[in-house]
Amino acid sequence: MEGALIARDKVGVQDFVLLDSHTSEAAFLNNLRKRYQENLIYTYIGSLLVSVNPYQELDIYTVTQMKLYRGVNFFELPPHLYAIADNAYRVMCSEYNNHFILISGESGAGKTEASKKILQYYAVTCPTTEQLQTVRDRLLLSNPVLEAFGNAKTLRNDNSSRFGKYMDIQFDFKGAPVGGHILSYLIEKSRVVHQNHGERNFHIFYQLLEGGDKDLLCWLGLERNPQKYTYLIQGRCAKVFSINDKNDWKIVRKAFSIIDFTEKDIEHLFGIVASVLHLGNIQFEEDSNGHAIIRDGTQIKWISKLLGAHLSILQEALTHRKIEARSEEVLSPLNVELAFYARDAVAKAIYGRTFTWLVNKINGSLANKDSTQKTVIGLLDIYGFEVLDTNSFEQFCINYCNEKLQQLLIEMTLKAEQEEYELEGIEWEPIPYFNNKIICDLVEQKHKGIISILDEECLRPGEATDLSFLEKLEEKVGDHAHFVTRKLADQKTRKSIDWVDFRLLHYAGEVTYCAVGFLEKNNDLLYRNLKEVLCNSKNSIIRDCFLMSELDNRRRPETVATQFKNSLTSLIEILMSKEPSYIRCIKPNENKEPGKFDDFLIRHQVKYLGLMEHLRVRRAGFAYRRKYEFFLQRYKCLCPATWPHWHGPAAEGVERLIKHIGYKPEEYKLGRTKIFIRFPKTLFATEDAFEYRKHLLISRLQAKYKGFLGKRAYQKKRKAAIKLEACWRGALARRAAKKRTWAVQTIRKFINGFINRKKPLCPENRDFVRLSQYHYLMKLRDHLPKNVLDKSWLQPPSILEETSEMLRKICVRNLVRKYCRGLTAERKIQLQQKVVTSAVFSGKKEGYLESLSQPFLDTRLRISTSNLSDGIVVIHVPEDNKQKGDVILQCEHIFETVTKLCMLANKQSVVKVVKGSLRFRVGSGKEGTMVFTVGPEPQVFKDKTGQLTVVSAGSCSSRDCAGIGPGMGEQGWFLVWALREFSLTQSQCAPAK
Repeated sequence: MEGALIARDKVGVQDFVLLDSHTSEAAFLNNLRKRYQENLIYTYIGSLLVSVNPYQELDIYTVTQMKLYRGVNFFELPPHLYAIADNAYRVMCSEYNNHFILISGESGAGKTEASKKILQYYAVTCPTTEQLQTVRDRLLLSNPVLEAFGNAKTLRNDNSSRFGKYMDIQFDFKGAPVGGHILSYLIEKSRVVHQNHGERNFHIFYQLLEGGDKDLLCWLGLERNPQKYTYLIQGRCAKVFSINDKNDWKIVRKAFSIIDFTEKDIEHLFGIVASVLHLGNIQFEEDSNGHAIIRDGTQIKWISKLLGAHLSILQEALTHRKIEARSEEVLSPLNVELAFYARDAVAKAIYGRTFTWLVNKINGSLANKDSTQKTVIGLLDIYGFEVLDTNSFEQFCINYCNEKLQQLLIEMTLKAEQEEYELEGIEWEPIPYFNNKIICDLVEQKHKGIISILDEECLRPGEATDLSFLEKLEEKVGDHAHFVTRKLADQKTRKSIDWVDFRLLHYAGEVTYCAVGFLEKNNDLLYRNLKEVLCNSKNSIIRDCFLMSELDNRRRPETVATQFKNSLTSLIEILMSKEPSYIRCIKPNENKEPGKFDDFLIRHQVKYLGLMEHLRVRRAGFAYRRKYEFFLQRYKCLCPATWPHWHGPAAEGVERLIKHIGYKPEEYKLGRTKIFIRFPKTLFATEDAFEYRKHLLISRLQAKYKGFLGKRAYQKKRKAAIKLEACWRGALARRAAKKRTWAVQTIRKFINGFINRKKPLCPENRDFVRLSQYHYLMKLRDHLPKNVLDKSWLQPPSILEETSEMLRKICVRNLVRKYCRGLTAERKIQLQQKVVTSAVFSGKKEGYLESLSQPFLDTRLRISTSNLSDGIVVIHVPEDNKQKGDVILQCEHIFETVTKLCMLANKQSVVKVVKGSLRFRVGSGKEGTMVFTVGPEPQVFKDKTGQLTVVSAGSCSSRDCAGIGPGMGEQGWFLVWALREFSLTQSQCAPAK
């Protein structure tokens, strides 16, 4: 790329990021014009490719060109479609992630051709086998089939895609294409029944009439002249000089056979195409009651034959509507206007659903049956921002789609920039940009957006019209900054908006939409009796498209706008999961003339494609970034310290180089692997110095040889130099050939090792096994368990299962050893207590498992006794047990009991000898007081204040200790066993006596 800068005055810069006046639209257009006039139709904005349609064949798409760009660094060669395709493919193969290439632009800008060229590039440059060649052919030939049924001539383009297409190309682990999948968006069904002046219906109708053989047309009931069919003559241009319908028919017929269509499929498919033409020729007249009737039944008979529908039922369905009256379904006759509406509705429904069936059929032939993991590169060929003289429902959907894609583009560009800065260790500076989420919300917000309002009008009872829809918009979103109607506009703006229009301020500019037809196009409903006819059709494709289950479903189907919004949301989710590449296509003039550059038209597209905004975001940081090795290799001659060889790290060499040149601190930053240059003029000055230095060295050498050796000696020396160069090039070529031979032998050896990997170790598989062992052990190093509870272990290859198990055991033992060594004395005692608990309770008592995670605490044992001769012992239950009171024991051998409790708990400090009284807990939130005194005889009683009084008068009689406590009457006591809280640390635990 740097080498082309020397000619920048003549052919412009290859990357708009290098424009000095990057915010100037005039500078942008001037650079684009310079390149276009030199047939340089591609220019970068960073990694985004701007493509200008040349309207002529250029010698830049040959197999030689494909091979030239294969495997080359993105910026090494001039901008090209192939560079984008190759970069996506190489990164996918090396990083094993998914990519997509978004191709957008105005109709006629070359989007479809760009997607074809990318497919052809992969077909030529990717590895293949005879088996994969079939998949490759199907991928390539799916295009002419989809173009035939989904493309049409418009005022702007003779081969305009009237649907959005997203194609996933699936690759195996070797990088070979093994399958694909296509998603289609918003086929323009209204074109089937109506075309503007100067436009045609879909190509397939004209191809069938022009290229179909006589027997086929006879069987379909068709004549070769397209002027005979109402649906083909509204645009008044059935014949187009630039389109060869007959030749295109042959390509489509060949594609059908390769894509695996059966003869029955083809027969039924063309039967449907012919039925649509016959439908368009049905004419309705009014009878004496004002009801629609069909006097000429010729067309109905052909439709009945081709769709396998009952003649009388079909005729009745086109002139009547089934409605519910008093819980019964009755047929209501239609007037002529409604009959034409029903006819057009069924034509649009048949064609639209057949197109969906066609896409699914192609997907079936492209499907890869292998369940192994695959990577994909997606191609999104979708309509660009459209601003026509009259913008209707289709333009509204298309421009809403572009709003969403623009939002995605800016977000992903910013994300990529931020990630590169972080990776290189350069501080990220937030970049201000216009966030068009506010416009997306205006269109799609639930209950409040334009689509929701449109759906409400379509679904509400009563007479809804396009004007009532417009009034609803004014009521609900009239205060939005990006919405205006004639009623809401100021006096100056009002003149440019009609009463049936509304205007949206999109990211790319203002677009005025005519609300007429919005409700009809969004509803897209079929009368029930017409749907019944289609569901009972004998045409297998029609039966697949119109399922009987639809008749049982009384729910109203989703509107067209809601379907489109949902599919667009799914598409955005798909794209967000992939790495992006972008191609923006521009149409240079309206007349398709080579070399003509229409400034006004191109400025309009630059604005609507958001190119200036993208350039501003891309240039907000650094204009140029390059790996240290490449930068040093090119410019090392500018510094004595780096010329002719630099022996240290490339980063240090670049630092020495730019200091010698005189870069200022604000002009550059040094990352971890790249140099970042902020201003293009800094790079231009460096490149100019390089060119000057190069010419100066050459001149000095020439002068030196001419002066010392004379002319003949100089010529002789020159020949010797040429010979020496040839010898050196030969040596380099032999070295490269030797390296390639070694690479082939190594690859062959490892393939052989992979095939024999399950055999015992032998010369055939030794290297492969050793490599597998190395990679497994290196990977295992980073995935070892972190603690004794971590049971994860990296799955080994079969040849390392035994070794892996041995390593796992060693690792576990090491973790256990580390854990044990890290235990404190206190923690060891707790664990010993847990061991005893396990021996006593495991598998015997409920709640044991829940107690495992709860450590035993020293504070749970507290004992109180009086200083008198009574036999009372109080064991205090911890306060965290809210449901129980303290335990009170009366026993004869109090000293022995308390001593053994202390010994069992291994703690003497827990005993407290009190004088006079002590407090104890009776239950949840209640406390009691026990008073100790001396009397004539021992007794325990409750005094008038409710306190428990213990009287001592001598030693207790010999008996086992008995439990006492509240709950056994006024004077009675009971024993509550609670020793479990402190006796689990000893294996010889037993009840106290």
